[in-house]
Amino acid sequence: MLYHLLLPLRDLISGGNLIRYITFRSAMAALCALLISFLVGPWMIRRLRARQIGEEIRSDGPQTHLSKAGTPTMGGLMILVAVAVPTLLFANLTNFYVLLTLLAFLWMGAVGFFDDYLKAVRKTKKGLVARYKLFGQIALGVLIALFILLYPHLFGYNFSAQVTRTTMPFLKNVMFNFGVLFPLMVILVITGTSNGVNLTDGLDGLAIGVTSIAAAAFAVMSYVTGNVKFSAYLNIIYLDGAGELTIFCAALLGAGLGFLWFNGYPAQVFMGDTGALALGSALGTMAILLKKEFFLLVIGGIFVIEALSVILQRSYFKYTKRKYGEGRRILRMAPIHHHFEQLGWHESKVVVRFWIVQVLLVLVSLTMFKVR
Repeated sequence: MLYHLLLPLRDLISGGNLIRYITFRSAMAALCALLISFLVGPWMIRRLRARQIGEEIRSDGPQTHLSKAGTPTMGGLMILVAVAVPTLLFANLTNFYVLLTLLAFLWMGAVGFFDDYLKAVRKTKKGLVARYKLFGQIALGVLIALFILLYPHLFGYNFSAQVTRTTMPFLKNVMFNFGVLFPLMVILVITGTSNGVNLTDGLDGLAIGVTSIAAAAFAVMSYVTGNVKFSAYLNIIYLDGAGELTIFCAALLGAGLGFLWFNGYPAQVFMGDTGALALGSALGTMAILLKKEFFLLVIGGIFVIEALSVILQRSYFKYTKRKYGEGRRILRMAPIHHHFEQLGWHESKVVVRFWIVQVLLVLVSLTMFKVR
């Protein structure tokens, strides 16, 4: 909104020309998101405590987590506000890269909020039925896929066949074409990423820290993909308008750091599904729009490992129970971050080391731009 208000006045206001630059607006979005988090956070935590909206710790989880019972949850609302407001203020709201990502972010935030509401307020033990949550993810994927295919010109393409192609890591001038499987790929990416972030959200500061680092990587990717000179130098696909996503990523980074202030060990508030599903769907949508779906496997490597650890643990347990009469486990506990806790690592050590691994994965993903 501020962008649209101030842009026509750029020649009349001293320094008003800065509003044209993505770098300036991204910095302002990050600072604004951080400030909103600091202002809204304490008030929201007090309100959640007053309404006794606290986390219920599962009995089969680590025993050290039982002391966290009653910690305010649904703190993802803070993230939703801290990301949406700066994006609306500083981004170009005629840009469909931004609008579609913001839609995915708020859509899954709403699904997550309903799930948290049922668990924390209505005291429904399992919250939103899994198939309804999955329906929300699939519906979002279908909507995004159809919108991209039906309106390719809004993303700088002349025909929809270009939309189904994506960048291949390590290979120059080679594009992988999903073809008719494009809608299925979109659904899998959005569903997988949102669930991956949700599974990672099991330790204080873990999910939001990893997501914030990923947001910084996507900010760089968005900027170079939407810049003619940088995209030509790196020999990557140029997408006109994709640079505006840098502002959303910056807001996501600022909101993440602001939430981490309250979510770091020992956590004063948990994000719940409200934040986890929203963050995951935003990362997945940006990967799709930027044609970096394969890069997402590296940037979101922590989420992939967390999800695989749960899938493998459950599959192996069911297989051994069927074959030997008793279930056996690969890990001491899944998701994998709990496995390290069971090995005797302190929660903070697990979180910090996962952050370090995430930084390394981001550095690897960024080098993949040039090593092709």
